[in-house]
Formats: sequence, structure tokens, C-alpha cells
Amino acid sequence: MNPSIYGLTKADLEAWLLDHQEKKFRATQVWEWLYEKRVQSFGEMTNLAKSLIEKLEANFVINPLKQIVVQEAKDGTVKYLFELPDKMMIETVLMRQEYGMSVCVTTQVGCNIGCTFCASGLLRKQRDLTAGEITAQIMLVQRYFDEKGQGERVSHVVVMGIGEPFDNYDNVMQFIHIINDAKGLAIGARHITVSTSGLARKIRQFADNGLQVNLAISLHAPNNEVRSSMMRINKSYPIEELMDAVAFYLEKTNRRITFEYIMLHEVNDRPEHAHQLAELLQDKKKLAYVNLIPYNPVSEHDQYSRSDKADVLKFYDILKKRGINCVIRKEHGTDIDAACGQLRSKQLKKAKSKRNAS
Repeated sequence: MNPSIYGLTKADLEAWLLDHQEKKFRATQVWEWLYEKRVQSFGEMTNLAKSLIEKLEANFVINPLKQIVVQEAKDGTVKYLFELPDKMMIETVLMRQEYGMSVCVTTQVGCNIGCTFCASGLLRKQRDLTAGEITAQIMLVQRYFDEKGQGERVSHVVVMGIGEPFDNYDNVMQFIHIINDAKGLAIGARHITVSTSGLARKIRQFADNGLQVNLAISLHAPNNEVRSSMMRINKSYPIEELMDAVAFYLEKTNRRITFEYIMLHEVNDRPEHAHQLAELLQDKKKLAYVNLIPYNPVSEHDQYSRSDKADVLKFYDILKKRGINCVIRKEHGTDIDAACGQLRSKQLKKAKSKRNAS
């Protein structure tokens, strides 16, 4: 199948047009049709010559995704299951926040990081998503708004869905440049957050790219023993190496880092863990922000359960008293398949059951 035109930056599109004996300014016209008028076919681009439309149709598709399931929660959170051209499936989540409409995108089919509490890793990585497939997730959520006719728009993006974004670094950076373009979706760099489980080399590379994009670290434990039991990646990039990369990032960018911390009952939620975390972040506390996350149970990982509310509050109080900025994350979509990867996992089980029955 042809690649999605959503995977091209405007500069890429200009270069492609010149290579195909077309005028450079046509890129502006195509861009407007894609990102302002948000058409779903090249034939709708009525100010383009038929010959150019035929070239575009011969080389690209617009939307490479097919909507399979949509779940809408009582709080307005919407979870989408999309099918890719190769029949593999991914999830995308829309979250209604006080500050705007935030979309969480997936960057890989499956995940190789091996977090023992996460539904995303139940299927090992099959492949990376292209920049066009990542961008298409935003475009389909925006289409959801357009169809409602209320003038709402995607204003924030978090790259925290299925997969490790820094394991698909080039496509993720391409995607960011596309959605950040002022003539396109115009999603501000400071409204984009990329999350990593701790690929130290890529954190350093990310620090050097000059973008004002936010960085989040999936930390989830304050020491190597606990973190290695939860996250296989810690054996490749232990906390000491991760924190060296974090220090490099902070020195290079002077930008705040969010540390994601899922609260697991009697695993990483004890007072001693809170003190260890405060100690770990002590010299970085001016630019460190800890996000304490309620756990969404995953049936395949029944060794874990959600921390008691009293333990979460105690953990929070210790961090605050130690001078660490932190918040307890507000939950979204608790009445649907809330955990990342759950909806896809459920759909795959249904498909497998049907095959076995037949």
C-alpha cells in the first residue's frame, strides 16, 4: 500500500512536487486541503489540476487507518481502536482536560520494553509506525470533533500510547515536526509531551534537537532492585545511567521533566520508597515534577494491584515535605478499557476465540 501523505512535512512535500515536475507553491494548497479543510480524498482538492491529483493518488493515501471500535467514557474520554493497512491494531485516546483536548498516540505495534505491569507489552513489538500512521491518529480524532460541529480542536498531544517512542525516534520526530507546523495543525511544541521508559542515549539526542517539546520519564521505582523487577529496560539502562542522561537534558535545555510513577500496592508505594525517590531527585527538584498515577489493573498481570488511597496520600505528603513538586494524576476513562493496550488486547482475544471456534 502507498504511504500516507500525512507522513510528509511541508518541506518534504515541496521537494516531492519539484521532483515530479510540479510547482513548489502547490504544497501550500495541498497542505491547506489536508490540515485546514481536512479532506479525506485527493479528488476533493478542487483547485489542483487533474494531472497532479492523479500523481498524488498514484503515490500516496491520505488516511491509512480504519476505525474498529470507539469507547466513550462518562467523563468524556474517548478510546479508539484503529486497524492499520496490514490488519494490525493500535489504540489512541482522547482526554478532555481543563486546559484543552489532549490526544495520546501510539508509536509502535506492540512493545519490547517488557514492563511487567503494562497491557501494551502483552504483544511483543511487531513493527514501528510510520510518521504518517502516527499523524493519522490525530487527524481521525480531529475528524471526530469536526463531525460534532462544535469547533473543538486537538490542542495537546502526549506520545505515551503503545510502544516506546524513542525506539521509533526518527518517525516520532518527523511526526512532531508535522503537527507543530504553524500552517498545519499548529500544535505548539510546549503542548507536546514525549514519554520514554529510559533510553538514555536517546534522551541525550532529544536534548540536542532544539525543540521546546516536553519530556516525561516512566520511572515507576526509586531504586534498581524494584525498577528491574518491574521494567526490563532498567537492566540495560540502570537508574544511575538514566539519571546521568536526565542531568545532561536539564543542563542542555533548562526544561522541566515529568517523572511518571505508577502506584503499585506494596511494590513501590511504601514510605521508604517515597524517601528514596525524594533523594534521587533532590539535586534536580527545581525542574523535576512527579506524577503519581493510580494503577489500572490488567488481568494478565494479576500480581499487581492498585495502591490504597491512604498510601498514595502518604507518599505524596513525603515528597511534598522533601520539596519535590508532585501531583496525583486525575483518572480518565475508568469505566472503559482504561489501561494502555487493554482494548487492543481484548479485541485480539475475541478474534482468536472466533478463529478457534471455526
